[in-house]
Amino acid sequence: MRSQANSIAVFCSGFGSNFQAILDAIKKKKLNARVAVMVCDNPKAYALKRANKNNNPIFLFNPKTFSSREDYERIIVSILKAEKVDLVVLAGFMRILTPYFIRAYKNRILNIHPSLLPDFKGAHAIRDAYKAGVKETGATVHLVTNKLDSGPVLLQGKVKISKDDTLKSLEAKIHRMEHQIYPLAISRYMQQLN
Repeated sequence: MRSQANSIAVFCSGFGSNFQAILDAIKKKKLNARVAVMVCDNPKAYALKRANKNNNPIFLFNPKTFSSREDYERIIVSILKAEKVDLVVLAGFMRILTPYFIRAYKNRILNIHPSLLPDFKGAHAIRDAYKAGVKETGATVHLVTNKLDSGPVLLQGKVKISKDDTLKSLEAKIHRMEHQIYPLAISRYMQQLN
């Protein structure tokens, strides 16, 4: 008998390909979870179409209508608590969370970063790795802490950079790796929590 599915909240800002990988893993029963809510800060995000197609509840907010990050995060936390969310999963969410939010979900926020952390932190990791001329890079799933891209590493996947790679082909390779390791890391981490 399968144990009850954990409730997750997925935070997106853009295309939502990692969100789709999570939805696919749930459908294939590789991830015992349900998406309680998808949180989005961008009304033009393609991730919203993915959530609608899957009948996932959505909380869409405009950060510009709030006086501070903590103001909208308080609303998000109240929604997550009402939905009994076990785990927050950042999937291309382009906002830095405040210490308030990180405290509210301490050790229950995962992120995927497109490099082999601690190398190439920040918003342009793929470009930075490509320009640096390194032989390999990859993707890292880590716990979110108050320090950017510095939480404990849960899982990494390596990607070789060939001399024929362009920035675009490297991005595609890294995204494929992300889609493989993120659902797996979420599943493993939730088993530790239960």
